[in-house]
Amino acid sequence: METEQRNKQATAVLFERISVGDLDGVLGLLADDATWWIAGKPERLPTAGLYAKPRVAKLLRGMQSGLRGHLKMTLLGAIAEGDRVAAEVQSAGELANGRRYRQEYHFLITFRDGLITAVREYLDTQHVHDVWVSRDAPAP
Repeated sequence: METEQRNKQATAVLFERISVGDLDGVLGLLADDATWWIAGKPERLPTAGLYAKPRVAKLLRGMQSGLRGHLKMTLLGAIAEGDRVAAEVQSAGELANGRRYRQEYHFLITFRDGLITAVREYLDTQHVHDVWVSRDAPAP
């Protein structure tokens, strides 16, 4: 039970660090061999697929550079079992181009020795495309 509570707390810290733009802090929570998978078809959504830690860093920094301020991530709830945490999360942010990003996620996060070794990120891929990728989507 103690490990599960520690993993839930680390999950909360992950989203807190993203929310304040502490990307080095986010990366510090990941094991060197960590992977991060994002739902979607890579041919339709450039960010979809499996990332090793160095590519996660590049992705996070690229995302941050496209935002005004930071992406506020709100942890709505988490359930821990063994070395895994299932988390329901919402985000809110504004892109530099004025578009609003409001996302709902489910994350499955795996831990080893207090560090994140794997993240599986499920989200509304159509919304990602409309806000981040499409040139035709109107700014709200």
